[in-house]
Amino acid sequence: MKFLYDLFPLLLFFAAFKLYDIYVATAVAIVASFLQVGLYWLRHRRFETMHLITLAIIAVFGGMTLLLHDDTFIKWKPTLVYWILASLALVSQWWGNKTLIERMMSSQISLPAAVWKRLNLSWGIFFLILGAVNIYVAFYYGLDLDAETRRNIWVNFKVFGLLGITFVFVIGQAVFMAKHMQHKPSDDQSNSDKAAH
Repeated sequence: MKFLYDLFPLLLFFAAFKLYDIYVATAVAIVASFLQVGLYWLRHRRFETMHLITLAIIAVFGGMTLLLHDDTFIKWKPTLVYWILASLALVSQWWGNKTLIERMMSSQISLPAAVWKRLNLSWGIFFLILGAVNIYVAFYYGLDLDAETRRNIWVNFKVFGLLGITFVFVIGQAVFMAKHMQHKPSDDQSNSDKAAH
Protein backbone atom coordinates (compact mmCIF):
# COMPACT_ATOMS: atom_id res chain seq x y z
CA MET A 1 0.00 0.00 0.00
CA LYS A 2 2.85 2.40 0.88
CA PHE A 3 4.39 1.62 -2.52
CA LEU A 4 1.26 2.92 -4.29
CA TYR A 5 1.09 5.92 -1.96
CA ASP A 6 4.69 6.82 -2.81
CA LEU A 7 3.93 6.46 -6.52
CA PHE A 8 0.64 8.33 -6.72
CA PRO A 9 2.13 11.69 -7.89
CA LEU A 10 3.95 9.81 -10.67
CA LEU A 11 0.81 7.89 -11.66
CA LEU A 12 -1.26 11.09 -11.73
CA PHE A 13 1.48 12.78 -13.78
CA PHE A 14 1.32 9.94 -16.31
CA ALA A 15 -2.50 9.98 -16.51
CA ALA A 16 -2.60 13.76 -16.95
CA PHE A 17 0.09 13.59 -19.63
CA LYS A 18 -1.86 10.99 -21.60
CA LEU A 19 -5.11 12.95 -21.27
CA TYR A 20 -3.71 16.47 -21.76
CA ASP A 21 -0.06 17.47 -22.11
CA ILE A 22 3.25 17.82 -20.27
CA TYR A 23 2.26 21.15 -18.71
CA VAL A 24 -1.02 19.95 -17.21
CA ALA A 25 0.82 16.80 -16.07
CA THR A 26 3.48 18.92 -14.38
CA ALA A 27 0.87 21.01 -12.55
CA VAL A 28 -0.91 17.82 -11.44
CA ALA A 29 2.39 16.35 -10.17
CA ILE A 30 3.12 19.50 -8.14
CA VAL A 31 -0.32 19.46 -6.50
CA ALA A 32 -0.12 15.69 -5.92
CA SER A 33 3.29 16.04 -4.25
CA PHE A 34 2.00 18.74 -1.89
CA LEU A 35 -0.98 16.50 -1.08
CA GLN A 36 1.28 13.50 -0.52
CA VAL A 37 3.46 15.38 1.98
CA GLY A 38 0.46 16.99 3.72
CA LEU A 39 -1.52 13.76 4.06
CA TYR A 40 1.53 11.87 5.30
CA TRP A 41 2.09 14.51 7.99
CA LEU A 42 -1.59 14.43 9.05
CA ARG A 43 -1.47 10.66 9.39
CA HIS A 44 1.98 10.19 10.98
CA ARG A 45 2.81 13.64 12.40
CA ARG A 46 6.17 13.54 10.67
CA PHE A 47 7.62 14.02 7.21
CA GLU A 48 9.38 11.44 5.07
CA THR A 49 12.71 12.68 3.68
CA MET A 50 12.14 11.22 0.21
CA HIS A 51 8.76 12.96 -0.09
CA LEU A 52 10.32 16.31 0.92
CA ILE A 53 13.21 15.98 -1.56
CA THR A 54 10.78 15.13 -4.36
CA LEU A 55 8.42 17.95 -3.39
CA ALA A 56 11.20 20.56 -3.33
CA ILE A 57 12.49 19.52 -6.76
CA ILE A 58 9.06 19.21 -8.40
CA ALA A 59 7.99 22.57 -6.94
CA VAL A 60 11.09 24.39 -8.24
CA PHE A 61 11.65 22.61 -11.56
CA GLY A 62 7.97 21.98 -12.24
CA GLY A 63 7.28 25.62 -11.43
CA MET A 64 9.98 26.72 -13.89
CA THR A 65 8.50 24.39 -16.52
CA LEU A 66 5.10 26.06 -16.13
CA LEU A 67 6.44 29.60 -15.80
CA LEU A 68 8.73 29.42 -18.84
CA HIS A 69 6.60 26.90 -20.77
CA ASP A 70 9.70 24.75 -21.26
CA ASP A 71 9.68 21.02 -20.45
CA THR A 72 13.50 20.94 -20.11
CA PHE A 73 13.18 21.63 -16.38
CA ILE A 74 10.73 18.83 -15.59
CA LYS A 75 12.92 16.41 -17.53
CA TRP A 76 15.79 17.17 -15.14
CA LYS A 77 13.68 16.32 -12.07
CA PRO A 78 14.30 12.51 -11.95
CA THR A 79 18.03 13.03 -12.44
CA LEU A 80 18.23 15.55 -9.60
CA VAL A 81 16.29 13.27 -7.24
CA TYR A 82 18.53 10.30 -8.11
CA TRP A 83 21.73 12.32 -7.80
CA ILE A 84 20.70 13.75 -4.42
CA LEU A 85 20.01 10.20 -3.20
CA ALA A 86 23.34 9.05 -4.68
CA SER A 87 25.15 11.88 -2.86
CA LEU A 88 23.48 11.02 0.46
CA ALA A 89 24.33 7.33 0.05
CA LEU A 90 27.93 7.91 -1.03
CA VAL A 91 28.66 10.53 1.65
CA SER A 92 27.31 8.14 4.30
CA GLN A 93 29.69 5.48 2.97
CA TRP A 94 32.63 7.30 4.54
CA TRP A 95 31.05 9.69 7.04
CA GLY A 96 28.96 8.79 10.08
CA ASN A 97 28.44 5.64 12.11
CA LYS A 98 26.02 3.98 9.68
CA THR A 99 25.46 4.12 5.96
CA LEU A 100 22.21 5.51 4.58
CA ILE A 101 20.92 2.05 3.63
CA GLU A 102 21.77 0.63 7.08
CA ARG A 103 19.92 3.50 8.77
CA MET A 104 16.88 2.83 6.61
CA MET A 105 16.80 -0.97 6.91
CA SER A 106 18.69 -2.13 10.02
CA SER A 107 15.56 -2.21 12.20
CA GLN A 108 14.14 -4.98 9.96
CA ILE A 109 17.31 -6.76 8.79
CA SER A 110 20.59 -7.70 10.45
CA LEU A 111 23.66 -7.79 8.19
CA PRO A 112 27.42 -7.64 8.75
CA ALA A 113 28.92 -4.12 8.54
CA ALA A 114 30.87 -4.96 5.36
CA VAL A 115 27.65 -6.10 3.63
CA TRP A 116 25.86 -2.86 4.60
CA LYS A 117 28.78 -0.95 3.03
CA ARG A 118 28.56 -2.95 -0.20
CA LEU A 119 24.79 -2.50 -0.39
CA ASN A 120 25.07 1.21 0.24
CA LEU A 121 27.81 1.66 -2.35
CA SER A 122 25.82 -0.27 -4.95
CA TRP A 123 22.74 1.92 -4.30
CA GLY A 124 24.83 5.08 -4.61
CA ILE A 125 26.30 3.96 -7.94
CA PHE A 126 22.89 2.75 -9.12
CA PHE A 127 21.33 6.17 -8.46
CA LEU A 128 24.19 7.91 -10.30
CA ILE A 129 23.64 5.67 -13.32
CA LEU A 130 19.84 6.13 -13.28
CA GLY A 131 20.29 9.90 -13.27
CA ALA A 132 22.62 9.70 -16.26
CA VAL A 133 20.28 7.35 -18.15
CA ASN A 134 17.39 9.77 -17.59
CA ILE A 135 19.45 12.61 -19.13
CA TYR A 136 20.27 10.43 -22.13
CA VAL A 137 16.63 9.46 -22.78
CA ALA A 138 15.31 12.98 -22.09
CA PHE A 139 17.77 14.93 -24.20
CA TYR A 140 19.77 12.68 -26.54
CA TYR A 141 17.66 9.66 -27.50
CA GLY A 142 15.87 9.78 -30.87
CA LEU A 143 17.13 13.20 -31.97
CA ASP A 144 15.81 12.46 -35.46
CA LEU A 145 12.24 12.19 -34.09
CA ASP A 146 9.79 15.06 -33.61
CA ALA A 147 9.56 16.78 -30.22
CA GLU A 148 6.19 15.26 -29.26
CA THR A 149 7.34 11.69 -29.99
CA ARG A 150 10.51 12.24 -27.96
CA ARG A 151 8.46 13.67 -25.09
CA ASN A 152 6.20 10.59 -25.18
CA ILE A 153 9.22 8.28 -25.15
CA TRP A 154 10.66 10.11 -22.14
CA VAL A 155 7.41 10.03 -20.13
CA ASN A 156 6.93 6.31 -20.83
CA PHE A 157 10.55 5.66 -19.86
CA LYS A 158 10.21 7.76 -16.70
CA VAL A 159 7.14 5.83 -15.57
CA PHE A 160 7.84 2.29 -16.79
CA GLY A 161 11.54 2.15 -17.65
CA LEU A 162 12.97 3.70 -14.49
CA LEU A 163 10.50 1.81 -12.29
CA GLY A 164 11.24 -1.46 -14.10
CA ILE A 165 15.01 -1.03 -13.81
CA THR A 166 14.64 -0.18 -10.11
CA PHE A 167 12.42 -3.22 -9.52
CA VAL A 168 14.98 -5.56 -11.11
CA PHE A 169 17.76 -3.95 -9.05
CA VAL A 170 15.75 -4.35 -5.82
CA ILE A 171 15.23 -8.06 -6.58
CA GLY A 172 18.98 -8.45 -7.10
CA GLN A 173 19.68 -6.64 -3.83
CA ALA A 174 17.17 -8.85 -1.98
CA VAL A 175 18.91 -12.00 -3.26
CA PHE A 176 22.28 -10.57 -2.18
CA MET A 177 20.93 -9.67 1.28
CA ALA A 178 19.35 -13.11 1.73
CA LYS A 179 22.78 -14.73 1.38
CA HIS A 180 24.22 -12.59 4.19
CA MET A 181 21.28 -12.20 6.56
CA GLN A 182 21.99 -12.81 10.22
CA HIS A 183 19.38 -14.18 12.59
CA LYS A 184 18.07 -11.41 14.82
CA PRO A 185 16.79 -12.95 18.08
CA SER A 186 13.33 -11.92 19.18
CA ASP A 187 12.84 -10.24 22.58
CA ASP A 188 11.29 -13.44 23.96
CA GLN A 189 14.21 -15.55 22.84
CA SER A 190 16.87 -13.16 24.16
CA ASN A 191 15.05 -12.98 27.54
CA SER A 192 14.87 -16.80 27.79
CA ASP A 193 18.59 -17.00 26.90
CA LYS A 194 19.40 -14.56 29.71
CA ALA A 195 17.24 -16.54 32.15
CA ALA A 196 19.08 -19.75 31.23
CA HIS A 197 22.38 -18.13 32.21
